[in-house]
Amino acid sequence: MNAKGHVLKYGDNVDTDVIIPARYLNVSNGEELAKYCMIDIDPDFTQKAKSGDIIVATKNFGCGSSREHAPLAIKCAGISCVIASTFARIFYRNAINIGLPILECDKAAKDIDNGDEVSIDFDSGIITNHTKNRTYQAQPFPPFIKEIMAIGGLVEQTKEKIKG
Repeated sequence: MNAKGHVLKYGDNVDTDVIIPARYLNVSNGEELAKYCMIDIDPDFTQKAKSGDIIVATKNFGCGSSREHAPLAIKCAGISCVIASTFARIFYRNAINIGLPILECDKAAKDIDNGDEVSIDFDSGIITNHTKNRTYQAQPFPPFIKEIMAIGGLVEQTKEKIKG
């Protein structure tokens, strides 16, 4: 599994209230949520983000409330991966549960700039910044998380296991 896209860069403490503001939480459909993704921190996000693009942020991405709407809005906006120095614990788990790839890599998060072209090899954890001709090593997903990501999230994995 791989990803490649241009970077949308953010700083520290991007919380779930700016990823998907509470006023839009009456919607649970991912495509509808995607229309409001990042609207309070980056009003032009939905116009800038292209399918496959990558969000890069520094520390504590996804802090705040435990709403699963936040990673769902990001995924449905076409973002292929979020790279950050650190993630809030509940966001990290929610992202995995819905099949949104996320990687912690402080060096990459600090060095990659907005607009850089980046690719990710999820098997090795190697992040390549094609704009700057640099590579970074993130911790690759363990096999059980790779399985969850490959099938599209925990719910889809559970459905497959039930089918037998």
